[in-house]
Amino acid sequence: MVAEVLDALKPRPGGRYADGTVGGAGHAASVLSASSPTGWLYGCDRDGAAVEAARARLAEFAGRFEIRQGNFAELAGWIPAASCDGVLLDLGVSSPQLDSPGRGFSFQHDGPLDMRMDTRQLLTAADLVNGASAGELARIFWEFGGERDSRRLANALVHDRQRQKFETTGQLADLLERLMPRHGKKTHPATKIFQALRIAVNDEMGFLKPGLAAAVKLLKPGGRLAVITFHSLEDRVVKDFGRVRARDYTVAGEVDVPELRAPCTPELKWVTRKAVKPGQVELGDNPRSRSAQLRVLEKL
Repeated sequence: MVAEVLDALKPRPGGRYADGTVGGAGHAASVLSASSPTGWLYGCDRDGAAVEAARARLAEFAGRFEIRQGNFAELAGWIPAASCDGVLLDLGVSSPQLDSPGRGFSFQHDGPLDMRMDTRQLLTAADLVNGASAGELARIFWEFGGERDSRRLANALVHDRQRQKFETTGQLADLLERLMPRHGKKTHPATKIFQALRIAVNDEMGFLKPGLAAAVKLLKPGGRLAVITFHSLEDRVVKDFGRVRARDYTVAGEVDVPELRAPCTPELKWVTRKAVKPGQVELGDNPRSRSAQLRVLEKL
């Protein structure tokens, strides 16, 4: 969604921007190009391979960017507060990660059951699949994948691993296809389970709220936060975050009781009330973008 991101952030010469999920640097390169010759970009990614790829791709913009390996929730620890005109968070898994069998993100190719975005961390998908209880696996499958048959699948997985540990993506995908035959459906039955395991392994939801808060700290007044989500769980968190930060009152606790509201100054405002979705051209070029949604907030 390069065109949509550029329209949201409106990069300009002299502007300073941050890409908290730099990936292959497609968005970063576009922002640096649009802000030439004096725009600056901070970038980070949990994936060390992505960081190296981004540095190579951005070589033509040498002297105008700084990229580090790390989580976007840590951006406020090394980027000055109120210094950025725009921040981008492109959530989810990247195409290079999905296309590399050795990373274990996809069931399309057999590979180790890994799924770590940051390969320095210890926990892998194999650790979860072979070590978590049936109850914990069912919770992960339901909460992060929306899998209605989560309990049955978790129990079957625990039963099967007693005979042989799950070590590859192919093993897990085969079990799930046996348990949930396609019957002509296009979507592979492992899709939701693989998404759920990836989110759990990388604690994606745990980092999202603090990451959004860190991004807002970096913005100048008038600066914009653009967030691309790929599933309803992420999108709900972004919507709720924006709703709370954009209202002119606070509430005590989780329940919004009108009589107990206290006035406050809004911190953000919505630039786009409705999510921006990919155009037909992008959908044709990149079918994986079909579930992408862009939401944009501006700091007051």
